[in-house]
Amino acid sequence: MRKLLLLVLTILIVPTLSFGADSIKTGVVDGLKALNESEAGKKAKSDLESMRAAKQAVIDEKGKVIEKLRSELEKQASVLSAEAKKNKEEELERLIREYQRLVQDSEAEFKKKRMELEDMISKEIFEIVDKIGKEDGYMLILDRNAVLYSDKGIDITDTVIKKYNESKAKPKDQ
Repeated sequence: MRKLLLLVLTILIVPTLSFGADSIKTGVVDGLKALNESEAGKKAKSDLESMRAAKQAVIDEKGKVIEKLRSELEKQASVLSAEAKKNKEEELERLIREYQRLVQDSEAEFKKKRMELEDMISKEIFEIVDKIGKEDGYMLILDRNAVLYSDKGIDITDTVIKKYNESKAKPKDQ
């Protein structure tokens, strides 16, 4: 929504300001780069990978149990009574449903956590961009990913990352 709003504002405002373009200070920020290369972004990525690995270990263990039961059923199929065979097949089907539910729940939880972290960090980065814009006298700062072309000289992404990292490094009581 912000990108669309910024794009519309750019289309409407920039042509009217082009006569005094020398006095207009503009900048662009690569939001994805800021998200991925900031310390908070790197930590979030690491935390998400740890979460994914832990969930994958549980999923793999459940998969081994299913494969073991499937193997046992195949080996014992000829010697099991019809009732015992039916019970093992039902148990296998139940475990497969639980496995599928576990995979889906894990994926949903991971996606939700990733979105929460990205939203939180993006909001904080936006606050830093706003602060830089006001303090450094920018008339317009756009997201690099919403701009088709910009001179590298107006890219302030590294400044945003630096100030964001500095803001996160400060103790909370200040």
